[in-house]
Amino acid sequence: MDGIIILPSAVGKGEAVVAVQSDFSKGSIPMAITRLAVPMTAAQLVNILYNIVDRMYIGRIPGEGRVALTGLGLVLPIISIVIGFANLCGTGGAPLCSICRGKGEDREAEGIMGNAFTLLLLLGVGLTVLVLAFKRPLLYLFGASGVTFPYADDYLTVYALGTVFVMVGLGMNPFINSQGFARIGMLTVALGAAVNLVLDPIFIFVLDMGVKGAALATVISQACSALWVLQFLTGRKTLLRLGWANLRLKGGRVRQILSLGTSGFVMALTNSLAQIICNATLQIYGGDLYVGVMTVVNSIREVITMPVSGVTNGCQPVLGYNYGAGEYERVRQGIRFTTVATLTYSLVTWALTLAFPAALIHMFNSEAELVAAGVPAFRIYYAAFFCMGFQFVGQSVFVALGRSKNAVFFSLLRKAFIVAPLTLILPVLGLGYNGVFLAEPISNVIGGLACLITMYVTVYRPLGTKTDN
Repeated sequence: MDGIIILPSAVGKGEAVVAVQSDFSKGSIPMAITRLAVPMTAAQLVNILYNIVDRMYIGRIPGEGRVALTGLGLVLPIISIVIGFANLCGTGGAPLCSICRGKGEDREAEGIMGNAFTLLLLLGVGLTVLVLAFKRPLLYLFGASGVTFPYADDYLTVYALGTVFVMVGLGMNPFINSQGFARIGMLTVALGAAVNLVLDPIFIFVLDMGVKGAALATVISQACSALWVLQFLTGRKTLLRLGWANLRLKGGRVRQILSLGTSGFVMALTNSLAQIICNATLQIYGGDLYVGVMTVVNSIREVITMPVSGVTNGCQPVLGYNYGAGEYERVRQGIRFTTVATLTYSLVTWALTLAFPAALIHMFNSEAELVAAGVPAFRIYYAAFFCMGFQFVGQSVFVALGRSKNAVFFSLLRKAFIVAPLTLILPVLGLGYNGVFLAEPISNVIGGLACLITMYVTVYRPLGTKTDN
């Protein structure tokens, strides 16, 4: 039974099949990645429905849709920060679990998962207190006006009260995927999205709760997802079990989790920073209208990048497991497959987005003023979108193999060192609000190429040398 991981209680045929499928050192690498990536991509797309559906419904509130949508856009940076803290523990702990499983160290993998759960609870409570205490100055700092603040405040107040559910649902689901249970991980977000889809129109329109209703629907749906995750990870079907014995924090494990998770956290934080600077700058040069345009632009970006994120997240457990097992040529195969799949998708999506910007904007709001301003902004913002694939591939490989310093650096490079400064500089040089949208394609080219080339030189080629030896 060499190479097959089976729990002591897993003596049935079904459990043995699951164990074999979770041993990524056997079989086809492309098939292993695809088996994880397909349900994870579906899960990512469904997960986006939480916020996207909110924005679609809010954008159609009679008489106030565009202003309400703009107000919600001001909350997105704070939501990104919350997601960043969830990634800090989830994308930090899950790859470590994969590496430990590849080494046959299941007990340590369970310890990492338990410590990640404790961190998520502590961070969730802390974020709830901070957001509720400082929401007013934060929203005005992020570009709110007297008109848009009430909508942003209504949504954020309710959303903040459900922060713990968001943290647990998003932060613990990667531990399901890392064991090879990608379909269960997909059901986590599918459950929440289904609840959200049902409750949104009821709360927003039938009960006339407006943006508060949208936020309440999101919180309830995230609570359902969190309960589903905990039920599975404490149940009999999981390979790694979440138990009381592993919840006590240990310094070494915490440092490992936070070190590797810093990449995902920094990526979310820098995305949030870029959104804040963009909204504040657009408020100066274009007013509420262009803040609304950026809200739609970011919403579309979230949707079209999710399949890429699903593929790259799907490759991480496979790459990490084989790296831990010393199967370096299989790691190289996984990198090649992920690169081709990601870049092919990025090119197709780039062409479609530039060809049909007006149709994409109409998904959220059909006011002539918003569409007229949005179409040229779309074409500038997505001018080099295909280069985003370079960043996704390089970043995912660094995270999968535990190279936290590389992952953190490239998370910072694109948003903090390129987008943020250019967003402030280009409008001053006479480009106005167009300069804000132009910062993104410049960062896609420079940051994406730098990340991919560095991954090739420092990871892919050296692994070939180890394989030859």
